[in-house]
Amino acid sequence: MRVLIVEDATDVAEAVAIRLGKSGMACDLAETCEDAEDFLAVQRYDAIVLDINLPDRNGTELLSDLRARGNRTPVLMLTALFSVDDRVSALDLGADDYLVKPFDQRELEARLRALMRRDSDQKSDAITLGPLSYSPAGLSATMQGQPLDLTRREATLLGLLLRHQGETLNKQRLYDGLFAFDDADVGLNAIELYIARLRKKLSGSSVAIETQRGLGYRIVQHG
Repeated sequence: MRVLIVEDATDVAEAVAIRLGKSGMACDLAETCEDAEDFLAVQRYDAIVLDINLPDRNGTELLSDLRARGNRTPVLMLTALFSVDDRVSALDLGADDYLVKPFDQRELEARLRALMRRDSDQKSDAITLGPLSYSPAGLSATMQGQPLDLTRREATLLGLLLRHQGETLNKQRLYDGLFAFDDADVGLNAIELYIARLRKKLSGSSVAIETQRGLGYRIVQHG
């Protein structure tokens, strides 16, 4: 999962990015609406955390522009001052949720996961495929009830594949879900390494990751 954090308070933005990064979300940081527009022009996001009070213009203006362009990415608004009128205005403009500063990092993470579940029509936290069960919140998985030993990035990659069961995801799509722009030194071929590691940990089960030559990868259950 990849999240854009639009927040000019560097300490807040970095703290959120660190917290979300530990739970498997790749985060890009923008301090202004202009910076955010630059990111959005070249990258698709699973969610946006958007502060209302930004240096160049109001975050609600950016939200309004996004919705007017047909961008339906889930948006969670942040602000230090949030009157009832502010809440109504933000929700009417297309915000999906909001948090008032100061907030608990755990609540922010939980609300983002809820937004992404809702966006994908996923009804519960656990994602299953046959004997495989994956928990996005715990960044963990079990096979026939037994825990799989996964690194954070392996678990994130598994989650991406499971959220798109039946679809073939190319290397770039998987890379975008695992790495932020700050990880530019990591090459696209790193995906092959993580796929190989996941395959080894799924071996012996009915769940497999197939290579669609020239297209990408998909997760399937055999038998």
